[in-house]
Amino acid sequence: MTNIINENGGNTRTPIQDFYADQNIFITGGTGFLGKTVIEKLLRSCPDISTIYFMVRSKKGHNVADRVDDLFNDLIFDNLKKTSPKFRHKLVAVAGDCQSPNLGLSESDRELLIREVSIVFHSAATVRFDEKLRIATAINIGGSLAMLNLCREMKKLKAMIHVSTVYSNSHVDEIGECIYTYSMEYEKLDKMVNSLSDEAIDEMLPSLLQKWPNTYTYTKALAEQVIHKGSKDMPVGIFRPGIIISAAEEPLPGWTDNYYGPIGATVAVQLGLLRGVYYNPAVRANVVPVDYTTNALIASAWDVANRSDRRKEKMMVYNYVSTVDAPLFWTDYYNYCEAAGSMYPALKSKWHVTFTPTSSKLYWSLLVIFIHLLPAIIIDLFAKCTGNKPQMHQMLNKILKYLNLIQPFTLKDWEFTSDNVQQMWNNLDTKDKQYFKFSLKGWDWPEYFKTYMKGIKVYLLKEDLNTLPASYKRQQKLLWLYRATKALFGLFIMWMVWKMVTLFI
Repeated sequence: MTNIINENGGNTRTPIQDFYADQNIFITGGTGFLGKTVIEKLLRSCPDISTIYFMVRSKKGHNVADRVDDLFNDLIFDNLKKTSPKFRHKLVAVAGDCQSPNLGLSESDRELLIREVSIVFHSAATVRFDEKLRIATAINIGGSLAMLNLCREMKKLKAMIHVSTVYSNSHVDEIGECIYTYSMEYEKLDKMVNSLSDEAIDEMLPSLLQKWPNTYTYTKALAEQVIHKGSKDMPVGIFRPGIIISAAEEPLPGWTDNYYGPIGATVAVQLGLLRGVYYNPAVRANVVPVDYTTNALIASAWDVANRSDRRKEKMMVYNYVSTVDAPLFWTDYYNYCEAAGSMYPALKSKWHVTFTPTSSKLYWSLLVIFIHLLPAIIIDLFAKCTGNKPQMHQMLNKILKYLNLIQPFTLKDWEFTSDNVQQMWNNLDTKDKQYFKFSLKGWDWPEYFKTYMKGIKVYLLKEDLNTLPASYKRQQKLLWLYRATKALFGLFIMWMVWKMVTLFI
C-alpha cells in the first residue's frame, strides 16, 4: 500500500509518508536481514522518498557492486521490480566499513551524506555472539560513535535511529526504556583491547562481561552509552528489537534469509539433526517478526523527529518486544513449530523428526551423548567403511556449539517495559496503523508458525511446495527406519542384559 487517493483524484499522504516525502535517507546494515527489509518497505510504502543511500563493504571476494547486485536479486524485491521497475534509481550504494576510521567513507561520499541526508538508520553490527571482543568493540561501538559524529555534521538531520538489541542490558533483570550506566567506558575498553593480545583478552573476558552472556550484548550496551553521551541536542533515538525472526505478512509471508537465533535450531530439527534442547519452560521466547519490527523502526524515526522534548537525558528508547502484548513461552514455540513442521516436512531431512526439550541438565547431557554424538560417530564410521567422507560428527559439533551460544536466552527470563512503543502506536494515524502495523496485541502465534515453518522450507531449504508429496513419503520411510532402529537397539540391549545375567547362572 502506498498513497491514499482522495475524492478529487489527488494524492494525500499519511503523516509517516509525509515525513519521509522528499527526504534523503542513509542506512547502514542495508544488506542485512533487517536492513534490506527496511529498504524494501520504504520504497514500497513511502514512494515519495528522494534517495536512499546505503553503506556496503566488500566481503569475501565480493566487491561493492557485486554485493549490491546480490542484494536486489533477493526475492523480496520481485514485487517492486514489477510495480516500480525504476526503483533502483532512488538507491545509491556508498562504500564503507564500520570497522574502519570514519566508517571508511571517502571524502566525497562523506561530504555528500553531510549535505543531503536528513534521516539515518544505523543498524550495521556484528551479530556473532562469539565475536572477538576487539572486533565487536570496533564495529559495534566504534562504528556507532563514527556514525554519531557524521550525523552531528548533517545540517538537515531530522532523526537518527541507532538500532540496538533489547538484550543490550541483559545484566539486569528488569529492562526499561531508559539508558543504563556501566562501570566500563568505550575509551577505556578500546585502549585495552588494542593493547592486549587475543589470548590476554580471552582470559579476562569473563570478568569484563560479568552478567552479559556474550560480546555482542556487551558491546551493544556500551554503544548505547556512547550514543547517549554524545547525542546532546541531536534528534536521536535508540530502537531495541527482540529476537527478529521471519516475516509474518510482507513483503513475503514467512520470508527469511538467515539462520540466526532460534531459526537455525528449528532448521536443524526439521532436518532430523537436532533432537532435543536444554531450556527453562518458564522462560518467554521474545521473538518478533521482521516486517512488524521494520514498521516500528520506520515509525520511530517519525516519532523522534516529532518529540523535540525528548533529547539529552530524555532520549527516546523503544523496547520492541513480544513479551508485553503477545507473550510466548519457549514450550509454546517448540510445540507450534512441531505442529506446523509436520505440515511442511523437509525433503532434505536426514532422519525422522523427533524432538525432546528438557529442563534437566543431566538428561540433556545424556541426550547429547546417546541421541546426538553416538549416532553421529556410528554414521561417520559407516561412511569411512564405504569410502565416503565422514561429516556428521563435525556437523553435530557445530550445531551443539551454536545451541550453547543461544542457550542463555532460553534459560533466563527478563521483564521488559514498552511504554514508548505503546504510546507511539497510539499516536499513529488510522491509515498509518494500516500501512505500518507493528502492534502485537491479539497476535495469533499458532497461525504465524504455519507461515514460519512454510517459509523455512521455501526460503531457507529452497524446497518448492510442489515437493510436499515427496517430502511426506520420505518422512514415512524415515519413520519406519526410525522404528526399526529403535527395535534393533532394544533387542541389542536385551541381548546384552541376557549375556550379563548368564555369566552369573
